Amino acid sequence: MYQIKILKRLLKLYNLSRLTDKTSEKKSPKYVTTDIFYINDNHGRIGNMSRIYSAKELYDYQTKNSTADKLVLAAGDISAGADHNVARAANTYMNALGVEATSDGNHEYDENPPELADSKKGAKFKSLGMNLQIPKGNPLDGVIEKSFVLEKNGHKYAIIGLAPPDLHERIRDNDSRKQIGVDDFEKTLKDVQAAVDDYKKQGINKVIVLSHCGLTKDQRLAKETSGIDVIVGGHTHDLLKGVEEGKNLLTSKSNEPVVITQAGKDGEYFGDLKITWDDDKGIIVKVQNNVTPSNIFKRNRVLKGVFEQILGKPEQLGEVKVATGPTKERLLDPNPNAFLIMDAVKEEFGTDMAIINAGNIRGFFEQGPLDSHQVFEVVPLKNNMVKLKLTEKEIVDALKKGAKSFNDPGHKPGIIMPSGLKYTVSRSGELKAASFIDKEGKENAIDINNPNPNKVYTVATDDFMASGGDNLLENKIEKGEIDEKFDFDKDKLTCDYIKKMNAPVELKDDGRITVVD
Repeated sequence: MYQIKILKRLLKLYNLSRLTDKTSEKKSPKYVTTDIFYINDNHGRIGNMSRIYSAKELYDYQTKNSTADKLVLAAGDISAGADHNVARAANTYMNALGVEATSDGNHEYDENPPELADSKKGAKFKSLGMNLQIPKGNPLDGVIEKSFVLEKNGHKYAIIGLAPPDLHERIRDNDSRKQIGVDDFEKTLKDVQAAVDDYKKQGINKVIVLSHCGLTKDQRLAKETSGIDVIVGGHTHDLLKGVEEGKNLLTSKSNEPVVITQAGKDGEYFGDLKITWDDDKGIIVKVQNNVTPSNIFKRNRVLKGVFEQILGKPEQLGEVKVATGPTKERLLDPNPNAFLIMDAVKEEFGTDMAIINAGNIRGFFEQGPLDSHQVFEVVPLKNNMVKLKLTEKEIVDALKKGAKSFNDPGHKPGIIMPSGLKYTVSRSGELKAASFIDKEGKENAIDINNPNPNKVYTVATDDFMASGGDNLLENKIEKGEIDEKFDFDKDKLTCDYIKKMNAPVELKDDGRITVVD
């Protein structure tokens, strides 16, 4: 909390000492307070959505007598995957929270434009994407807006939305990728500035950007433009607690403060941003950013029931006897939760291997009764499964690309989660060894320095990875190199596998991925 006693330091830092000069003594500044409840990157995690709804109920009760302008905003990827019912559930959740505007993230576009447009019917919130190129006549034409003005208690806020510049790299090969374009970030910077300038001419001096561009680009947006006050961000899953100068409290080109928020991933957190403005100048003079874990709240029973009406009642599968919990570094660590999923895929399809990008695994199994909705929360993206053939060289190249994630600040794209494959990777980002595990359990070493381009394996994955998602493979779908494609995802295969096991699930790290220094 930036207290009154350090307000003068803040004002000096941002060259705002005019507020305390003789002119201000003649006319005291008029202050406006704003309270923003925000979410981002919930990724269709219905359990955490139900918890956040419970938190919002408490928030509404605690602030019912507040005179602050209350805004409820989202920064994209609230839905995830191609399942239309998941998108409907996400939009129902946002309506229930009272979300007034959201930027669209990449996972909204896992759906094709007609289905995405249909899911937004009945939405009480605006869907924004200033940098999206939507052709005339497309189902999303007129559904996605660039920006708008939100008025609270006579105070006007300009709300601008931005989709991720790497949209096409972050969705599967579908009609959204083919039909919807996205501007490069340099053009976006100019367009946002032009919009802010236009709002300023209209006398609107409080500007909020809902950005699914990621923290690095949000920092550029803050520093390379003038007139933006708040960036409610997402995409890179950063957990920005409090306010830290140089990280999420930056200075604009016009030497004014800009605050950036981001509440992690998967609905594990939500945020509450409290702001005090100099109303005449539209400048932030005081800010507090509270980020709260959702797991301290119980799932709201009413919303849970609504989700079951949309998604269907969960099927009881059995029991998890031994659980390992979440990994510390989701994109880099060996993950027993993923191992179970990939073993299920390989076993159900009868392929030599099953592989998936680590980012596809969004949750973890808990000890106790297990149902189909819990499986879905571990793999909520709802892609479609495919079978294809990959050469030994293609597999090794994919493992090496994944290994380089150790050197990426955001750990993208993450390592590969396999079944039928064992490998060792170093924290410096090198693939050290790899082996194919045949159906008899025999380990067959692969020469990672000279992988055989003629040795072919049958492989199961999903259409995100098969279409070049995360750049781990070439776009096999576009090249027509898919043997079979299915209209279901890993959750179905996992449920079938667990039922066939007819025994308690015991998760363990079996050494199929070794990370060395």
